Amino acid sequence: MTSIDPTYAPAQTRTGVNKFYFAAWRWHFYAGLFVIPFFCILAVTGMLMLWISWIDGRDGERTPVVPQEMALAVSQQAESALAAIPGGTLKQYVAPRRDDLAAIFRVDLGDEANMVVVDPYTAAVLEIFPRRSGWYDFADGIHSNLMLGVTGDRMLEIAASLGMVLIATGLYMWWPRGAGWRTALVPTFGRGRALWRSLHGVLGFWISIVLAFFLVSGLAWAGIWGEKLVQAWSQFPAEKWDNVPLSDDIHASMNHDRKEVPWALELTPMPASGSHAGHAGVDTEAGTPVTIDTLDALARDIGFDARYQLNLPKGEAGVWTINRDSMNTDDTDPTTDRTVHVDQYTGNILADVRYEDYSLAGKAMAVGIALHMGTMGLWSVLANTVFCLAVLFLCVSSVVMWWKRRPAGAGGRLAAPPLPRDMPMWQGAVLVGIAVSLAFPMAGLTLITVLALDGLVLSRLPMLRRLVN
Repeated sequence: MTSIDPTYAPAQTRTGVNKFYFAAWRWHFYAGLFVIPFFCILAVTGMLMLWISWIDGRDGERTPVVPQEMALAVSQQAESALAAIPGGTLKQYVAPRRDDLAAIFRVDLGDEANMVVVDPYTAAVLEIFPRRSGWYDFADGIHSNLMLGVTGDRMLEIAASLGMVLIATGLYMWWPRGAGWRTALVPTFGRGRALWRSLHGVLGFWISIVLAFFLVSGLAWAGIWGEKLVQAWSQFPAEKWDNVPLSDDIHASMNHDRKEVPWALELTPMPASGSHAGHAGVDTEAGTPVTIDTLDALARDIGFDARYQLNLPKGEAGVWTINRDSMNTDDTDPTTDRTVHVDQYTGNILADVRYEDYSLAGKAMAVGIALHMGTMGLWSVLANTVFCLAVLFLCVSSVVMWWKRRPAGAGGRLAAPPLPRDMPMWQGAVLVGIAVSLAFPMAGLTLITVLALDGLVLSRLPMLRRLVN
């Protein structure tokens, strides 16, 4: 959050408080040194994703068409999409969110996934493009893992985890100690570094809670904290499905390059077709076939209005999946999230999972992810944009303050805040450090590593110590 000049340290110079202050400042500096470039990248790519999704859609689903009296059957639209890619296999149908927008079909040809944009009134193919090839996906690739796969994911998880350290140390340093709350909450327009410090501290203080929320909700996608620690015990239990056979696949198998399945369902096993389980869906006993048209009709009958996604069965045991998820911009209200699985042979509904069926953590993440991604309407796009700009300002202002604080003739030195000598045992800080390490393992691992380098290596190598201090 903030870097403080020694002249602004607490007045209790002869007590341990001042030493704690400088220790927090040093940790704040080290954390910021690693975090700043990643926070800049996340803020810029986050804004790109917000506005691309709002203006054009993530998969071109905002392509306009001229509404007519009646739309053609989905099967007719699908035939046009398949004809546009000879030899292709239909995988997914995305219904238009409004009458004046196109329908989207995913057609795979070998290992290549293609999105085919179709006019629902004429079945004319308007556009074809490789899936995940747009500017949104480029920004998403950087935002998710820096386009470095697992390595990038771990680097971003460390940065997000250390962001919690930045918040804790920044709040400690900026907390008013006898100066009154006005100084902490309202900037003081001085000159030079004092102005930058005031703007940085006040802004960081105000957005600290929002920043913590964004870091935690972002960590939900991370490989260690999200998938290994939190998500594993927050999944919807497949046992709730009454005598429904389960396949070897999990819901995450429906993800394609990016997260598409509700967070609370990703690790839950998929139901399997081929039994008489479930309850009435498509009325096959009356001779109604199980087709893309009857599945579309079923979706409308059970409450899927406007935009929804229909995934076709995968293999002999696969199921039809009707899904609406705010994370995929299907709706602006995450409490309407719903996933329905239908047996491909009997047309029976095998599972119907709604927001209210999620665990408490699952509900929190459904809302949290929607807020994080700005998919709750224009107000959330604007609010997230302001937040991203605030984060960028914090990053820039911290660099400016560091540059202005560096002593004359510092050369290539980092000029890190000095480590207090004869530091007394701060039990509260130890407990906080342990808590952070347990809650965010990657932050704990990084803190231990930096502590070892700072205390064991730099202290014994004067040349390196001069480069840092």
